[in-house]
Amino acid sequence: MADSGRTVFCVKLQKELPGLPSQPWPGELGLRVFENVSAEAWKLWEERMKMILNEYRLMPFQKEAQEIVAKHMEEFFFGEGSALPPDYKPEQTK
Repeated sequence: MADSGRTVFCVKLQKELPGLPSQPWPGELGLRVFENVSAEAWKLWEERMKMILNEYRLMPFQKEAQEIVAKHMEEFFFGEGSALPPDYKPEQTK
């Protein structure tokens, strides 16, 4: 199902960009990332993830490590203030 022409509106970079070729993480979070995160933003995340793994001295195969990484990933892409480029103006909907 890898469609190389697939684009997504990237929640991190706030623009239409090429999407990931496949779901990068298991479960619901992975699906949200696949549908809402560009390949470019995923590269940024991979750098951040390396820092997190090193900082907490985690082994990627440990369940605790995966839970910590997932929590940081969700915050990175979907958390408060995760996608605010300097010129981004949020819509006043509240």
